Amino acid sequence: MPTQRRSDARLLIVDADGGLYHAARMDLADQLRPGDLLVANDAATIPGSLSGIHQRSGGTIEIRLAGRRSLAFEDVREFTAIAFGAGDHRTRTEDRPPPPELRPGDTLILGPLEATVLSLLGHPRLVTLRFGGTPDAIWAGIARHGKPIQYAHVPEQLALWDVWTRVAGRPVAFEPPSAGFVLDWKLLETLRARGIAFATLTHAAGISSTGDPTLDARLPFDEPYYLPAATVQAIAQTRIGGGAVVALGTTVTRALEHAALGGVLRPGGGLATQRIDGHTTLRVVDAILTGAHEPGTSHYELLLAFANDPVLERVSHALAGKGYRSHEFGDSVLLARRRTSPWESEGDERASGMAAVA
Repeated sequence: MPTQRRSDARLLIVDADGGLYHAARMDLADQLRPGDLLVANDAATIPGSLSGIHQRSGGTIEIRLAGRRSLAFEDVREFTAIAFGAGDHRTRTEDRPPPPELRPGDTLILGPLEATVLSLLGHPRLVTLRFGGTPDAIWAGIARHGKPIQYAHVPEQLALWDVWTRVAGRPVAFEPPSAGFVLDWKLLETLRARGIAFATLTHAAGISSTGDPTLDARLPFDEPYYLPAATVQAIAQTRIGGGAVVALGTTVTRALEHAALGGVLRPGGGLATQRIDGHTTLRVVDAILTGAHEPGTSHYELLLAFANDPVLERVSHALAGKGYRSHEFGDSVLLARRRTSPWESEGDERASGMAAVA
């Protein structure tokens, strides 16, 4: 069965100069300094895989919810979704058959829920759906009928608690913000005892793969988030004290950098629409703790904002050569922003954020 916090989980550390170091993931706190800030995504994962029938054809369909415009409780009628034909997660996503031909106006019967196809979004499997019923009834139907979205590398059916982090709060994520699986109460207590601050935001983490190269190239989709004023204040205090802001995952990075696009980090709700890649100048995040991501994915492209291609190629070789586990229940990488960023001088130690490798 999948295990979020393996006792033998490993951590590859990549410092601001591109140096690589291996450590145990349970020793994460040793890689941070007093005055640093670790920011996590506290979104809980909804059971966003809904199976059912395409009413017009009678064909089997699976819908994977993939996006909505806000985190508001009542804003639950319309979703962006990916559609598949018959099958389940035990078949590789890229091998799943297409859904029955979808047209605007089609009705989908998804357990106790009824949804209407509003539009196709430039691809026969990417649609906008509208659920009928009250927000309470829609949430209840998703909770009763839905399953966590998952992939063939985990053959056992995941339970909902398998995809919730220790700090999970509002159910808004479509897939788990899995970098947060490193968190447990012992780590949080150790951070506090060592003067390393901890804060959260809420970001509706989207799906990681559609099984279609054309659709995958459009990831990540637009994702709503909420940035508390307390987190903005914690970041300001970290800056004043010379500490590093360490994002626990790509979703935290995306939310923070979107909230700072205007030049000032602002609290409140927003919709992250930007793509972070090697052309992005990071304004907030100094380092990221993330999983082992494959080249070509949107998650890997985001890491190019922290390190250049040669460094990430060395990271990929090190991960493969040492047998690091990938995917959401795998090992982790702690990657500091490269020193060549125009936001710090060559001698600025803050960019590493990690005492062991500064």
